[in-house]
Amino acid sequence: MMKAVVYNEYGPPEVLQLKEIEKPAPKDNEVLIRVYATSVNSGDIRMRKADPFAVRFMLGLFRPRKNIPGVVFAGRIEATGKTVTRFKAGDEVYGSTFLKFGAYAEYLCLPEDGILAIKPANLTYGEAAVIPFGGNTALYFLKKANIQSGQKLLIYGASGATGTAAVQLAKYFGAEVTAVCSGGNIALVKSLGADTVIDYTKEDFTKNGEQYDIVFDTVGYSPFSGSVRSLKKNGFYLRLVHMSPGPILRGLWISMTGNKKVIGGVASGSAKDLVFLNKLIEAGHLKPVIDKTYPLEKIVEAHRYVEAGHKKGNVVITI
Repeated sequence: MMKAVVYNEYGPPEVLQLKEIEKPAPKDNEVLIRVYATSVNSGDIRMRKADPFAVRFMLGLFRPRKNIPGVVFAGRIEATGKTVTRFKAGDEVYGSTFLKFGAYAEYLCLPEDGILAIKPANLTYGEAAVIPFGGNTALYFLKKANIQSGQKLLIYGASGATGTAAVQLAKYFGAEVTAVCSGGNIALVKSLGADTVIDYTKEDFTKNGEQYDIVFDTVGYSPFSGSVRSLKKNGFYLRLVHMSPGPILRGLWISMTGNKKVIGGVASGSAKDLVFLNKLIEAGHLKPVIDKTYPLEKIVEAHRYVEAGHKKGNVVITI
C-alpha cells in the first residue's frame, strides 16, 4: 500500500483527498519510482478545476478518468521491469508523467523511454521536481520560436514557475530580456538576469513603442492584440495558456494571414530536453526558484496558495 492524493470530481482544493491505495508494480518496460518530491503549478490548478472547459475533453467530461493528479516528480528507482536497460535500482531520477498524471503519490511507474532522466547531482529532490514543468515548458516554447542570440525577447509573468526558467534560458541563448512582473518581484527577476523589468501595475508594455522578436506570455494574461502589435516582422507570440476557442482561432488567423506567428497549447517535452537542462543546471546557467514547500498532507493548502496567484517561482510538495 501507499499514500496518494486522489480526486473523483472537479472543483476547489478540497476535492483532493489523501488516501491509502495499492502500490503499483512495474511492467516489463517500466521502472518503479519512490517519489520524494513533486510540485503544484498552474497546470495542476487547471486540471483540478477543469478550467477552461476544454480540459474535460482531455481528462473526462463529467469526472476525471485519472484519479491521482500531479505531473512532475523527483525520486529514486526502487525496481525495474525485466527489459529495462537505461536505468537501475538506486538511480536518482526526475521527470514528468505528462498526461498519465499520478505524481501526487509515494510511488509511480513510468516507461524507461518516458520523460525521465538522472537527477542533476547539485539539486535536492525538491529543486529537481520543479524543473520538468517550468524548465521544460520554457525550453519547449523558446525552441518553437527558434530563439537566437541577439534577439529582443519579452517575458510576461516572469516571476512564475515558467517565467523564472524562461528568463534564465533566454539569457543563456543570448537574448536581450525584458521581464514583466509585479513590483514586488522586480529584484528576483533582475537577479535571474533580466536586462529590463517592467512593473505591469504601472506600465503597459504594449504602449511603450518597443518591438520584440518574441513575446512570451507564461501566464495567459497579456493583451492579445497589443502583444501581436509589439512584435517585429516574423516575430513570435508565445501564449502558454491557449486552450479556449477565441485565442486559438485568433492565433490561427494571424499565423495564416500575416508575417507574425502565434503559438499556444501545452508543452510536451522529452527525456532529451531534460538531459539538456541537466547540463545547464550543473553548469550554473539554470537554477530553480522555490517559493514554499509543503508536505503531501498539506496538498489542499498548497493548491489554495498557488491558486491565489501570488507565488514566486515554484511550490514544492515533499513526500
